[in-house]
Amino acid sequence: MQLPDPPPDTQDWTWVLDRPCPDCGFDGADLGPHDVADGLAATRDRWSAVLGRVDVRERPAATTWSPLEYAAHVRDVHRVFDGRLARMLEEDGPTFADWDQDATAREDRYATQEPAVVAAELADACDAVVARYRGVGEADRHRPGLRSNGSAFTVTTLGRYHLHDVVHHLHDVARRAAAAGRADAQAVTVGSYEESAAAFAAATAEPTALLREQVDAFAARVGPGARVLEVGSGGGRDARLLEQRGVSVRRTDVSAAFVALLRAAGHEADQLDPLVDPLADPLAPDTAYDGVWAAASLLHVARGDLPQVLSRLAAATREGGALHLSVKEGDGERWSTHGAVGGPRLFTLWREPALRSAVESAGWVPTAVLRQPGARGERWLALSARRGRTDPPAADATAGPQGDGASCG
Repeated sequence: MQLPDPPPDTQDWTWVLDRPCPDCGFDGADLGPHDVADGLAATRDRWSAVLGRVDVRERPAATTWSPLEYAAHVRDVHRVFDGRLARMLEEDGPTFADWDQDATAREDRYATQEPAVVAAELADACDAVVARYRGVGEADRHRPGLRSNGSAFTVTTLGRYHLHDVVHHLHDVARRAAAAGRADAQAVTVGSYEESAAAFAAATAEPTALLREQVDAFAARVGPGARVLEVGSGGGRDARLLEQRGVSVRRTDVSAAFVALLRAAGHEADQLDPLVDPLADPLAPDTAYDGVWAAASLLHVARGDLPQVLSRLAAATREGGALHLSVKEGDGERWSTHGAVGGPRLFTLWREPALRSAVESAGWVPTAVLRQPGARGERWLALSARRGRTDPPAADATAGPQGDGASCG
């Protein structure tokens, strides 16, 4: 059966060279050719994972590409841009022949290609163009080239345009997964952390002055010798800061890769999803925690699941115990491909009234909410709370409920 052709993409995407993409979150304003090489390399295994999906041939709609078709397109994008970059480095101001991507998809029958073959070819094409970007010297960054429609590029802007195309299509595939079910979206998010755990840990190793202040305040609230559950330990930066202040930290993360990094560094660490896994402290199963530290981790939990997660954390914490929670400020949900994590991640955004309500309904008493700026112009909400005197809503912290959701550091 012949599949219908998707409508042709007639948009001129060169505007992404001037401003961030509001759809996928890509912002290439400061990226040079070597940064582009790093970004493309980070997508390589993500596309291999896409091509291993059981639904790789399934179209979410009759005229929307399947994951296989997107991947075949990305393979050809790598090949085309590798050729264009080579010409720009070898020739003076070349003009590129027109490439009709829709005709290529139709003529090469993307939908009938073998996923394993596409995966190998995409990886090879990615490696080749990454090597070419890595070889660009400072003197060649501004060499020009022209597209057949007259759009002018330099080696630098060609790379940014190329990287956006690859990242945006990862977003397209992930968004379809989200539409198929939140569990798939969470799996994509956790998978992105799994593949970039070491890079994320290195990029976030140095604490900001503001984080140090927050750690100081939290450590003072729980007191020396306190036992704290950290949700989303990531590379271990925050736990290290807390322990330097006399706090005992149980390190946990939903990502097996982060847990492996922490153990390799000599720390005890547990893989734990606070929505579904037992929360009791293995070192003292019958003793409640003195506090919960959840900095930039619960922002991946679905909105409807956060009250349940917070209730379970409250049930595992002593009366008067402390909570530190930070999330991104905004409305709805948003996919992002920023930072040291190459793959897409789904964030749940919060406004202060709704966040306060979720915290209060779970048995915590908010004591402060601070707004703080992020590294890329985003805004964060940092909430402090104490475990209330009355029992929180029933939530068994020893056996997890049914449901979806995850947090990661």
